[in-house]
Amino acid sequence: MNNPPSYTLAGTLDPAPVRATAFHESEHDGEVRIGAKADEDTYVCCIDFVFEEANTSVLFDVLPPIVLVRAADPRGALLSNLSALTVAEMESAGVGRTLVLEHLAQLILVHMLRVHADQTDRPVGWLGALVEDGIGAALRAMHADVGRRWTLDDLAAISHMSRSAFAAAFKAKVGTAPLTYLIEWRMSLARDALRSDTRSISEPAAATGYESESAFSTAFRRVVGSSPRYFRDEARQQAGLG
Repeated sequence: MNNPPSYTLAGTLDPAPVRATAFHESEHDGEVRIGAKADEDTYVCCIDFVFEEANTSVLFDVLPPIVLVRAADPRGALLSNLSALTVAEMESAGVGRTLVLEHLAQLILVHMLRVHADQTDRPVGWLGALVEDGIGAALRAMHADVGRRWTLDDLAAISHMSRSAFAAAFKAKVGTAPLTYLIEWRMSLARDALRSDTRSISEPAAATGYESESAFSTAFRRVVGSSPRYFRDEARQQAGLG
C-alpha cells in the first residue's frame, strides 16, 4: 500500500477494532497469531519494501493507495502461486532462504505493477510511458544502454517523432526532460553501485557513460548533492564497513 487510509482487517464486522501495534507486541519470529491455532482460517503474509529516499517518489508518484488483484484476474493464479512459494519459504529453514525470499518479493512487486498497468486505461508517469510505443521505446532504449551518449535526436528517432514533439510528449508523460531523466537515472544506478564497498569511483563512471571521473563527479554532485567518494564513504559507514 502507498500511504494507505486507515482500514480494519477482520473476518466479520462484529469485533471491535484494535490498533495493530498491540498485536506486534506478541510477535514471535516475525509471526503474529490472532485467536486460537485450532480456529485458523486465514494466513496474511506481509512484505515490506524499503526504498532510498531519493528514489521513492519515482515509484510512489505513479501508484494508487491500493492495488487489488481479484481471483478472477488472469494474473491472480500467478500471484497466488508466488504467494504460496513465499509462505512455504518463510516456514522453511533451507539454505539460501533470505535470498529466495528477496527474489520472490521482487517478483510479486513486479507482477503487482503489471496488474496496475493492465487495469488502468492511462497509467501515469514513467509506468504509463513504458507501455506506449513512442515514448516507451525511448525509455526502454535508455534503460537497456544507459552508458550510450544519447542525444535528443537519437531518442526522437526511436520514438518516430520530431525533436520538439518528442521533448514535449516526454516531459508531459514522465514529468521531466528526456536528457534530465537520463542523467537522474544514471545517478540512481551509480548510487546503488557505490553502496558496494568493492566499487571504485571509475567503475560506475564508466558504466553510466562518463569518459572521466571528473565529469562523472560533477554530474553526481549536481544531482545527489555530494561527491561520489563522500557518498560511498557515508554508505560504508552506515553499513558498518567503514
